[in-house]
Amino acid sequence: MSASVRRLAPALLLLVAPPVLAHAETALAGGFASGFLHPLAGGDHLLAMVAVGIWGAVLGAPLVWLLPVTFPLLMVMGAMAALAGLGLPAVEPGIALSVVVLGCAIAAFWRAGPPAALLVVAGFGFLHGYAHGAELPAAAAPAAYACGFVLASGMLHVAGIALGTVRAVPRGAAVLRVLGGAIAVAGAWMLLGRPGWA
Repeated sequence: MSASVRRLAPALLLLVAPPVLAHAETALAGGFASGFLHPLAGGDHLLAMVAVGIWGAVLGAPLVWLLPVTFPLLMVMGAMAALAGLGLPAVEPGIALSVVVLGCAIAAFWRAGPPAALLVVAGFGFLHGYAHGAELPAAAAPAAYACGFVLASGMLHVAGIALGTVRAVPRGAAVLRVLGGAIAVAGAWMLLGRPGWA
């Protein structure tokens, strides 16, 4: 096998790998690139990040920006809690539940006030961060891994906000409601531990 093919092999494997939960690995390699790819490879984290952006867009200013800022801030706090050894039960079911709740919030066009919306997003951000903080010691370069992970999460939030702008076009709200319902169903599937996500 040529050197160029050997270098491309890991990227090609990512293209054909089945979807997995973002928190299922037992060991992590590398630093920034691994951290950046990690949220993109796990259905639970990817859907939660996009859903936060969509829900923020549905709620409008100032939550359209406050929610995507709050989630990563609380992720960092959750990661620090995990690194400090704080015990937290039922993290994986809580993460799957975040996908269900955020999907339902979009499907129902829940017009939560700022305190309620921030509380929901902060709590789930903490859980997601806790799970990834528990994985950081296995990374070859934890700080670089965390930077890559936070950057990819922010990009997923922005993608969600962009999707949320569909509400401004005719029948856009209906499209978002269906999308929210699909996200909630995917979260329920994860919560039940169905194959294909774990």
